[in-house]
Amino acid sequence: MNAETDIFTQQMSHIGAKARTAAAMLARAQAQARNQALTQAAAALRAAAPQILQANSRDMQSFSGTAAFGDRLMLNPARVEAMARGLEEVAALPDPLARTLAQWTRPNGLVISRIAQPLGVLGMIYESRPNVGADAAAIALKSGNAILLRGGSESFHSAGAIHAAITSGLRAAGLPDDCVQIAPSTDRGFVAAMLAASGFIDLIIPRGGKSLVERVQRDARVPVLAHAEGLNHTYIHAAADFAMARNILANAKMRRTGICGATETLLLDAAIAPALLPLLTADLAALGCGFRADEKARAIVTSLQAATAHDFDTEWLDAVLN
Repeated sequence: MNAETDIFTQQMSHIGAKARTAAAMLARAQAQARNQALTQAAAALRAAAPQILQANSRDMQSFSGTAAFGDRLMLNPARVEAMARGLEEVAALPDPLARTLAQWTRPNGLVISRIAQPLGVLGMIYESRPNVGADAAAIALKSGNAILLRGGSESFHSAGAIHAAITSGLRAAGLPDDCVQIAPSTDRGFVAAMLAASGFIDLIIPRGGKSLVERVQRDARVPVLAHAEGLNHTYIHAAADFAMARNILANAKMRRTGICGATETLLLDAAIAPALLPLLTADLAALGCGFRADEKARAIVTSLQAATAHDFDTEWLDAVLN
């Protein structure tokens, strides 16, 4: 272990110990306190919107990635408000804890119950989108878990401003600040320390691109809850209403092309393809979308670019539709 690695390990141990203590207190907190923390954090986000947007502006000024990732990083008043509403929506959900998930009786009369309890300390590693920190903190608090957030280096200032608002909510509810912590360093060495922190973190959740998820799955000594790429498909049935289909596809593809929930591939019933495909491609082309099409689609709209086999396995995160 070199000196730099040792520093990150020490930082992780210090943060992890605080998270463990906070998690024990949070697990005993009533639902009312957890919900209050969320609603107060939402109010703090709204009040701190100017500071959050200023911090985000600093991140945007130093950002040099693709337009799609820039859109993920960028905050505006509407997106800050959406974060605040998201916290309130989570607060309004039923309490997930102390629920009996299953119960059965053994032949000897012993009654066994499976009851929902917090996991303990979560670690969230994510890229670009600052709102992920707020979303993750909300879900962790609602479920009685402490959480350590490590956002992308490009969103460092935004993440710090959002975290300050969430901390304000925790204090208002009488809960420890350490229920939600952020990584003190943008260095990847701290990520390695998180992945090795089996004594402090109970579950690691990566939220980002394929390379991030693969690294976490490969290197973690902590249980991992991972996801795959988006590669979302929109299917239009032969009986679909054309106007509705056009609106849905335009929204699914072009509302925000850089998010993992955006549609990447259109599947169209052959019975309606000759009539509908020209309308769909015209709609999306007017919005700036490009296309990668198979032979059947190109026979209908000859101007479409031919797709390769690899295209259908590509998460474009851009204004391109298969």
